[in-house]
Amino acid sequence: MLINAVFAFLHFSAVFGIFATVFGCWLLLRQMPSCAQARQIQVCDRWYGVCAASVLVVGLLRVVYFEKGLAFYASSPFFALKMALFLLVGLLSIYPSVQFIHWGRQTGQGLPPQISKQQFSRLRLLLSLELIVLFGVALCAALMAKGVGAS
Repeated sequence: MLINAVFAFLHFSAVFGIFATVFGCWLLLRQMPSCAQARQIQVCDRWYGVCAASVLVVGLLRVVYFEKGLAFYASSPFFALKMALFLLVGLLSIYPSVQFIHWGRQTGQGLPPQISKQQFSRLRLLLSLELIVLFGVALCAALMAKGVGAS
């Protein structure tokens, strides 16, 4: 029982970390960010990766070894939708993460990154979409946990 609670805590903490880091990137992103802002975005993006990996690993352990068991999750359409939406968030995050990594050359020299209006608009849109889809993931998780739609 205690181990289930520990793994639930780890899973929820990582989920909150994903929300926080994506929101942090969205909040810090500027058309002309300072070097300090760009570095903060890069840190948020690294933590996003850590949190996303943690969600996957801990979530898989919860599905297989803890909670309601694999059969419960496999029978839930909302579990499948949650996984698809989580994958979509991951795909949406590729472009921003690549851009933030590329900023490393400039921020490593103490310079702010140069961002075109088109790049800024694309980054803002993708981060916004990530946040919206993450709310869909949370809704699916709640519906799944309550057995809605399970056969």
